[in-house]
Formats: sequence, C-alpha cells, structure tokens
Amino acid sequence: MKTCIACSMPITNDQELGADTKDGSVCVHCYSNGEIKSRDEIFEGGVQFFIGAIPGTDRELAEKLVRKNMNSLTYWQKNPCDCLQGPQASEEEFKEALSKFQQK
Repeated sequence: MKTCIACSMPITNDQELGADTKDGSVCVHCYSNGEIKSRDEIFEGGVQFFIGAIPGTDRELAEKLVRKNMNSLTYWQKNPCDCLQGPQASEEEFKEALSKFQQK
C-alpha cells in the first residue's frame, strides 16, 4: 500500500492517488493543478481533518498533532517550513488521538 509523502494518508486505491512524483506518492488532498500543495495548505488541511475526525479536538491540539505527523515525514524533513515550528503532540497524545479516530 502507498502512503502520501506529504500527510501520511494511506492511499488504498487509484481515486485516492493524486500523483506519483519523484519523491513518492501524493494523495488527492495534497496534490492540485499538477503539483504538491503548499506547506500551509497541507498543514491547514491536516488541522481541519483532525478537528473534524476526532471528537473533542480543538485547534491547538490539532496543530500539535499535525506538527507531530508532518515533522515525522521525510518529505518535510527535506522541505522544512515555519508552520511546522512550535509545540508538537507527545507520542501519548498522538496515540490517544488516533485511537479515538479509529473508534469512530
């Protein structure tokens, strides 16, 4: 199974694949108009995803979760940005948030 290099979303079918790039696969949410979306767009998309997908998640926690996730990805380690600076979720906070998501 492929995983998006920009957000870590599993790409399980062709409809979820935005493109295969020289750096790896990118999901439809992170790819638009022939290129990978901006860091800020992907960051904000991740924040909105966590707020909507995990009950009780406020913006502050969502930003910490996105920073934890994006900073763990090789793509962002090679392409750092200001939006990824700041507090990150702890490993425990991240696991707890994902467990709530998986329970939905």
